[in-house]
Amino acid sequence: MRKYKKSTWLPVALFIYTTIMAVYFIPRNTEIGNAEKYVTIGVSYLIIALLWIVLRKQEKRREQEGQNMENKK
Repeated sequence: MRKYKKSTWLPVALFIYTTIMAVYFIPRNTEIGNAEKYVTIGVSYLIIALLWIVLRKQEKRREQEGQNMENKK
């Protein structure tokens, strides 16, 4: 079984969840305007993208630290 990196599966799962929630709830919500709906979705996707970037950098840093430790031995 292939092991997926956290920087891949977590943002994908959040993206799918956010999209499903938006498709389900946005048409039913009449209390806020259309602009607010789209801004909310956009900000959610932006947060997911930032999470993806941070997790990738963190994984790369850990890989480099692991390589440095192996080289010191």
